[in-house]
Formats: sequence, C-alpha cells, structure tokens
Amino acid sequence: MKVVAQVKLVPEAGQVAALSATLRTVNDLACWVSEVAFARGVPREYELRKHTYPHLKASGLGAQAAQHVIKKVRDAYTTLHANIRAGNLGKPKSKRRIKAESKPMVFRSDAAQPYDDRCLSWQYDLQTVSIWTTAGRIKNVRFVCSADALKLLQQHRQGESDLIERDGAFYLVATCDIPEAESYEPDGCIGVDLGIVNIATTSTGYQAAGRGLTRYRKRQLALRKKLQKKCTKSAKRRLKARSRREQRHVKNTNHIIAKTIVTEAERTSAGISLEELKGIRQRVRLRKPQRVALHSWAFAQLGDFIVYKAKRAGVPLVFVDPAYTSQTCAGCGHVDRRNRVDQGLFICRGCGVVAHADRNASHNIATRGESVWNAGRESHVPATP
Repeated sequence: MKVVAQVKLVPEAGQVAALSATLRTVNDLACWVSEVAFARGVPREYELRKHTYPHLKASGLGAQAAQHVIKKVRDAYTTLHANIRAGNLGKPKSKRRIKAESKPMVFRSDAAQPYDDRCLSWQYDLQTVSIWTTAGRIKNVRFVCSADALKLLQQHRQGESDLIERDGAFYLVATCDIPEAESYEPDGCIGVDLGIVNIATTSTGYQAAGRGLTRYRKRQLALRKKLQKKCTKSAKRRLKARSRREQRHVKNTNHIIAKTIVTEAERTSAGISLEELKGIRQRVRLRKPQRVALHSWAFAQLGDFIVYKAKRAGVPLVFVDPAYTSQTCAGCGHVDRRNRVDQGLFICRGCGVVAHADRNASHNIATRGESVWNAGRESHVPATP
C-alpha cells in the first residue's frame, strides 16, 4: 500500500536560492516540453524524449532530471486524457473541455518536481538530505518531521520523492510502500452514512456532527470577504497567512473521524460499509445558497482516509450503492419518499417506526455491505456428493 510522508526542509540562505532556481528552471522547461508534445500530438514518452532530451541537457539539466521532466509532462497529458474520457471536463463541445484540449498544458513555477534515489539521498540519523539542483548537488540540507514520519521513512521509503515549494517553504513528499495487514473474516458490517449536517453516522451509534465544521467554514468565509474588501497591504498579508487554514482544519477533522470508525470496526472484528458517492456533484441540482455547502463537502477525502486506515489495520471494507438508503425502512424494508420527513426524522409509512434519518440510512448501508461481502466470499459449504 502506497502512503506518503511529508518533511519540511530547513535550508540555509544559499541553499534556498538554489532550490528556488531549480524549481523555476525545471518547470519552465516542462512548459516548453509540453508545447513540443502538443505540437506533435502528444507522442509516447520514448518518442517525446528524442525531440526534447538534447535541449534539456543543453539547458543545464542532469540526465535524471531531464528524464523526470519529460515523464512529468507525459504523465500530465495522460491524466488529462483520462479525465476527458471519463467526462470529468464536460461534454465534447463544452467550454471547459474545448479550453483543455485547445492549448498546451502549463506548469506553475513552483510545481512539484520528482526525484529518485540518483538525484536525492537521505541521511536519517542526521536528518539531512543531499539533493541535485541546477547549481550542483547540495549536501547537508536539514529537514524536520514528526517521530512517526521519520520512522515511516526509515522503514518503508521506496520510490520517488517530490520537491515542492509552498508559501516560501520547501517540502519533500516521499512515497512509502507499507505492507497491508492481513484481512480477517468480518462479523457483520458497520454502515457509514456520510452527510453535511452529520459528517458521518455509523450503525453502531457513533455520530460526527457537522455543525461545528459548518460554523467554522462560515466564519472563515466571512473573514476572507472582509479582508478582501479592505484590499490593503496588511489585509493581503493576513489573507496570505490564513491561506489553507480551513483546508488543514477539515483534513484534521476527517482524520479523527476516520480513525474513530476504523478503530471501532477493528475492536469489534467488523467490516466497514461505505457509500459510493462518486459523481454526486454532477448528479445533484441545488439552489445557489446550497452549492457552497455541497462543493466544500470533503466526503471523498474522508472516504480515502477510511480506506487507507482500514487497509493498514486489516479491516475489510466494501462500497455499496447509496440509492434509496435514506427512503428505505431498516426494519421492514418499505421504500417511500415520504418516509424521510425532514433532514433528521424518519417515519416509516409501512410499519410506523420512528428513527433518526441518518441512523436508519446507516443500518441500510450496513445490510447492503453484508450482502456485498457475502456475495463475493468463498463458499465453505461441502460439495454435494
């Protein structure tokens, strides 16, 4: 299983200039490679290398750095074409798709640059790295990270690491290959209903309310509007200092929720059943005031956190179709749109049971998860003689 560990570099003044110049140079050349690829119909990586590698070498890049620039451009176009085929950029004649297809891809000056073990070496005991730059290889660049991240790097780092610049600071994001824990046979499933009012509701009784997070988002939005309206130097300085603060807060909240759910499943030897919500933003039509809440809903991030934490703990996990889970009675199975009285109240028109709407939906998701797991499980029934 692939996970990443992020460390912050603490370079000296001369090292900062070399790292900054390196990122600007490789990304400027990546833009040039992108133009060549676009003009030639985005050929394969080997073909693209024949047209661009000599120029990259003449521009001062090392052999491995030049290879990584070419690969980065080709991978970016591969991702773009995959998104076009999947319809993520709209229909064939939509403005967004035409814009994406009509011009070469552009790389930011501070975009990430991949490094392999030939360009980057780690000294874990000293907490330093030796890294290639356009000014030559610089050694003894200090880095800082948590004790857990350092242990993860020492034991499982494998593959490439990305150098990124964010708000004037440099980071290395290293890929770590962790062996997955052996999965056990689950004793039932814990259904997880995801939402905005209640971020996550499980069939075991755990409920992560979204009220605090919603208030935090509204407060941050109002503060950003106020600072943007002032348009002074100090206001811009405050905006820059507060950038990505909301994103970090939401990420931390999702980590806590995911860890709580996976820990409960591991403790009870149960599996986890999640809703498959991919494409919900394209399917759902809402009024303008509700769109902000929907598009700031980090359900995909929470789902990803639950998935990778479950894999590390060996907890079985399945995805189920969420259709009609909020309209179906978990007791009698009666499906009726009127069963969902309001956001938090469920009253079955068939059997009359009264329940919390999200709790009822989580039980339906748990039932579907058990069915999906049993359908894919190997049968242990003795063969008929």
